[in-house]
Amino acid sequence: MEKIKKSDQEWRQDLTPEQYHVMREAGTEPAFTGKYYKTKDLGTYVCAACGQPLFDSETKYESGTGWPSFYKPVEQGAVEEHSDTTYGMRRTEVRCARCEAHLGHVFPDGPRPTGMRYCMNSASLELKPEEKK
Repeated sequence: MEKIKKSDQEWRQDLTPEQYHVMREAGTEPAFTGKYYKTKDLGTYVCAACGQPLFDSETKYESGTGWPSFYKPVEQGAVEEHSDTTYGMRRTEVRCARCEAHLGHVFPDGPRPTGMRYCMNSASLELKPEEKK
């Protein structure tokens, strides 16, 4: 996969202020406020910065955390995981593998079949609706 590299100025032009804060500064939107935390529409969640497919709506579930949660990425290699020790905690950050945008964090307390909870920020995602057949 070819990486997308842009200057800070280009990212600021391409993203909303909230998206920039979340995706380029590793910010977090407040729980229960993002546009996708309750969404049940079918489709593919892509990176809001570069369009990389990240999660399928069929892997989305209600985690009770206030953020959209998925039990696995759309395919291996769609996201990258990095150690995050900010705020005195040890967590695993999730980034888009294509543009390295911060998406959220992954935790080992999700449902079967993976047992993982990819807890994402709505500001980092865009839902591409499933096409009608």
